[in-house]
Formats: sequence, C-alpha cells, structure tokens
Amino acid sequence: MKTFKTTFQLILIIVILLINSDTSYSSSRFNMSYLHYGSPKSYLSYINDTDNSLDCVSPNYLDINSNGDLEINNIDRKLIKEVHDKGMKVTPFLSNHWDRNAGELALDKKEELVEQIVTIIEDNDFDGINVDIENLDGESKEAFTAFIQLLRQNLQEDKEICVAVAANPYGSDKGWQGMYDYKALSEYSDYLMIMTYDESYGGSDPGPVASMSFVENSIKYAIKAGIPSHKILLGIPFYGRIWNINDIDNDEKENRIIGKGIPASTINLLLAFYDATVTYDDTSKSMKANFVVETDDEKKDLYSWGVPVTEGNYEIWFDDNFTIKEKLKLVEKYDLKGTGSWSLGQENKDIWKYYKSWLNGDYFNDIENHWAEDDILSVYNKDWMRGISSTQFGPFDNLTRAQAAVTIVRALDIDLINSTSHFTDVKDSHWAKTEIETAYHNNIINGKGNDVFDPDNIITRQEMAQMLTNIIDKDLPEITEENGFTDIDEDDWSYEAIIKMNRYGIFKGFNDNTFRPEEKVTRAQMASILNRFSTYIH
Repeated sequence: MKTFKTTFQLILIIVILLINSDTSYSSSRFNMSYLHYGSPKSYLSYINDTDNSLDCVSPNYLDINSNGDLEINNIDRKLIKEVHDKGMKVTPFLSNHWDRNAGELALDKKEELVEQIVTIIEDNDFDGINVDIENLDGESKEAFTAFIQLLRQNLQEDKEICVAVAANPYGSDKGWQGMYDYKALSEYSDYLMIMTYDESYGGSDPGPVASMSFVENSIKYAIKAGIPSHKILLGIPFYGRIWNINDIDNDEKENRIIGKGIPASTINLLLAFYDATVTYDDTSKSMKANFVVETDDEKKDLYSWGVPVTEGNYEIWFDDNFTIKEKLKLVEKYDLKGTGSWSLGQENKDIWKYYKSWLNGDYFNDIENHWAEDDILSVYNKDWMRGISSTQFGPFDNLTRAQAAVTIVRALDIDLINSTSHFTDVKDSHWAKTEIETAYHNNIINGKGNDVFDPDNIITRQEMAQMLTNIIDKDLPEITEENGFTDIDEDDWSYEAIIKMNRYGIFKGFNDNTFRPEEKVTRAQMASILNRFSTYIH
C-alpha cells in the first residue's frame, strides 16, 4: 500500500510539473545578436529596445591582435549581470577582424589561446563563446577545426560554443569558405552562425546584401554538408550598402562610396531626406533605393550619418521589415535553430514588435482560429500569397482580378513575360502588368472581351473557376455527372468550368446546393482553393 501511495504521489507531481511548465519554450526559436557598434553604455539600451525578443547577445569583448594574441575590450560586469537578470545569455565574440595573418598566428598557439579563453569565460560568468575568425583559407581548415575541438574539450559542458561561418551558396572550397569544415565544426559546437550577408560588399558592383537565393542556397548547402538543421543560425543583416554610381569608375577620387555599409536605422532617414525612389527587386527579393544629389543641392553633406554624401547618383540595397520577414520564413521551412543578426543597434527599432512572432511562424495577427488558417500559412510559406501588411493577411478582404492573376502565376512558378500589354486597361505602370501579361500568354486569362481585363475589379467565383480550368482542363477527363447546383445551368458561360472544379474538389458549393457564381472571392477562400488546386499542378 505504501509503494502504491508513493508511486501515485510521484505521478501526480510529474503531471503538475507538465501542466505548469512553459511548453512554448521548447518550441521557441533561438535568437541572438552581436554587439559591436556603439559604446558599452549604449549596449543595454540596444538590448532593452528588443522587447525581450533575444535569447543571447555576443558583445565585442575579445580580439585577436596583429601578433595573434588575445586582447580584452572593456568587459562590463554590470551589463553581464543585467543581461542575466533578463534571462538572457552572454557569449562574447572572438574576432580577428578579417586580419588573415593575425588569425593564422593565433591558431599556431591555440593551446595558449584556449587556456586564456576558458579562464575569461569562467572569471566573468559568461555563458560560452562566439568564435568569429574570418578570412583564412583552406590551408587553415584543420587548424581551425582543431582549435574549436580543443575549446570544446576544455570548456565546461554547460558553456556554449557558437562558430560564425561564411555563407557558401555555391559549395566552394576556395577562399575563406575553404577554412570551414561545416560537419566537423558542428560536432564540436552547439550551433553555427551562417553569415548569410555581404553577397555584395565594399568595393563590389551594386547589388543586394543578401538576396533570397543567396540565403536559401547557403542553408541548403550547409545541411547537405552535414550540419544538423537544429544547429544552424540564419544570419540576418541589420544594415544596407550604399553606392555613388559616379564613384565606381573614378579611381582618382578619395573617399569613394562603393558599397559602404550603412545602418538600417538611418537608411529610412536618408531616403526621406533625399526623396529617394524605393523599389522591391523581385529577382533578389531585396529593397533598392535611388536618389540624386546635385552639385548645388542644399541637402548635400547635411545628413551623411558617417557617409560623406556629395553630388552623384546613389543606389542603396537593403532589407526592410517585409524582406526580413521573408527571410525568417526560411527558419520555419528548414527547421533551423533560429537566427543571429549583425548587429544590434543598427536595426529599425519597430522590427522588434514582430520579430519574435515571425521567427516562430506566427506571421499574421488576423488569422488565429480562422477556418482557413492552415491554408493561409501554407500558401504564404510557399510565397504564393503575401500579406496586405507586415502583420495582417486580410482573410476577409476581397481579391481583385489582378491579384488573382499574380497569385496563380506565382503558384505555377512560370517565367514572367515582360511584353507590351495585350489589354487596353492594363497600363505599363500597373503594378501587376507583367504577371497579367504572363497569365494571358499562358492562356490562363482571356479578359472580358474587346481587349479589356478589368484588373482592379473584384474577381467572382465563376471567373476564378474558369481561370483554374484554363490551366488544367487538358488533364481532366470529361465530366458526365449531372449538375448538382440549383443556381447554374448548362447555358451559363462558366457552367463547364464550375462543374469540373467542383467535381475534382477544387471549388466547393454551399450547404443549400448553390454555387453562387457571382459571389466575390475572399483572400482566405483563395488560399484554400490554391491548396486544393496544388494537387493538380505540383
């Protein structure tokens, strides 16, 4: 009887613990950021701005000097305690700041370096270390791996090791990508921070800091190379790069502006000040801005923010909240551990209102418990439909004919056709002109007659049924069963399309045996229709 009572009490305790435990923590994605720019006094302000979105910060406390020796930078014990009090970890980052010779010298005396690092971590109550040694080459691969292995052997088990590694979208073993043995490093560390940025860099031609293909291909290669997905942090840039196009070929000019880094927090101010034209580059999934500064412009040199803005044609490539959100979708897609960002204090502060939710797959605040929530998230993650803002999907909003064409073209993943518009009411300036023209040339849409498409009118259920039938009609057998809807008959122009789409479960009717062909299609309905339709196109 005593044994039974003891066992029952033990089970009861376990049940209570499970009920009261924060089960969300185990499924929460990890988020860290580097602390590099600014003063130690500003670091706490940067951290407070994140609205408890961070799990770890990595301040610039440890450097490798030109002799390969360790230098300590103003370790702030008060900051460490305050960060710990917030429930966050502190893992200082060790950097050679791109100095190849310094990095090689440090690896030659790795035993001494490891001993110093271990002592510093223990003496300052750090939670581990973030190793950010860059710009070595393949000849240093074994030595660098041995250094990380030695660190793991000497650090306490509860101290974390993060290794920052170069993005490698092309699977190269040349240059500084060659110094990183992804698989071996992942075995000796807790996670790897893939620096998926600087695709374009200081001195390069204008281009994205981190295009979507560059980022995604880097993830794919890392997993293929042997890094478990749960050990990968996706690098997020909190900065952009600026080019003065006039400087690119002007070798004689001093202080040329060719891919100079600029914080995201100042880009919006700069663009507004010079009345820049901002566009979304669909190929790279990045933002691009252009503005001109004239020789006699009174604004010249007034708002440079560390960039000596003089006369010229300027181009800035950067990420905004929308493109960062798109990158965070990759964390969910590939089931990564989380993200790391460079660097804290450079970001637009309002990103922290949403970052944690986006990182954990909660993209919209207006679809929770909606009947189409799963369908919406599915098509959003496939990039077939996007939100109406960075926080809302607009499930009850109606869909225009232009939006329907764009959505279908994305779902089919067909090459865009940029030709003169067939439709008289779709001007070259229309936001969806290219997708509408692509849909027309692929026989997805025919318009309303007389070369009219009516792009901004709301699409109806029968119009949508016809569009989808145009795509897959050749793959569907002839429908022989009788019409089950009371509000359509064989004389209706959309009759056959409606029957086919209903027969194959793509379009559903209503409980009163009606189809309601003239009823407008909502964005939520479109998401659901696309998910069912995908069976026939993929």
